Amino acid sequence: MSVVDFFRGPWTIAVYTWREGMRKKTLIGFLILSILVIFGSSFITAFMLQTTVGETESDVDVKVIKDICVTTISIFGVLITIFISASAIPGEVENNVIYTVLSKPIRRFQYLLGKFIGIQLIILINLALMSLLFFIALYAKERVMPTLLLWSSLLTYFEFLVVSAFTFAISCTSTSSVLPTIAGLFVYITGNLTEYLYDVSLKAGQTGRALDIFIGKLAAALHQILPNLQRFSLKTQIINLPVNDAPRDALIPQLMLYGLSYALVGYVLAYWIFRRKEL
Repeated sequence: MSVVDFFRGPWTIAVYTWREGMRKKTLIGFLILSILVIFGSSFITAFMLQTTVGETESDVDVKVIKDICVTTISIFGVLITIFISASAIPGEVENNVIYTVLSKPIRRFQYLLGKFIGIQLIILINLALMSLLFFIALYAKERVMPTLLLWSSLLTYFEFLVVSAFTFAISCTSTSSVLPTIAGLFVYITGNLTEYLYDVSLKAGQTGRALDIFIGKLAAALHQILPNLQRFSLKTQIINLPVNDAPRDALIPQLMLYGLSYALVGYVLAYWIFRRKEL
């Protein structure tokens, strides 16, 4: 089998997954809601009557637009990520489509790779659309290119990639999307709280009690193992810095490698589970 033939199967499955995913009503609902909120952020600022000390009304308007749009992309983006990652495999098991596909001359690795690539296409397209609307809203208000938003969108995708990979792995164990959805939410929430685990480990170790020491060591271990999704967030910089600034204190290549590493772990875990799944 040539390299082209090997990847033709996964790409066909990826395109099929993308088409099927974009037709799901829940996904479309999330996307429409996010678009309405982002588009409506410009109108919300019209009702602001007060400004903070040292800021003009225009400055406050822009900050409100930034805050609303960044929060919307984060919330609806991760919901779309979790929903599509959790339902890709269980949906095909429930509809018996997976049995038809695997009966053809295609390996499980190719099938799983195609599904994962298709999921990433859906996530990328939805994130790009939401970011584009945010981009237009900022440009209309500031009349400068919001380059900081482009970097933020890039890092946001890698955050979604990590959540997607582990949600996808859990979905390989289930015939329903409920458990993977809960697991995906857990990954996202704990990933945004890992910085607090470090504070817990420091405070617990100061008491000297055996239980507190154990909790401190457990918190320290989890802090080292779990992905820190806060590293991908540029929300504070987007809100407070000029939109055409470069990211500060953010090593973009290292963060991309960090996200890819955790995504690879999640995908390998998914393959290990799927390879042993009875189908």
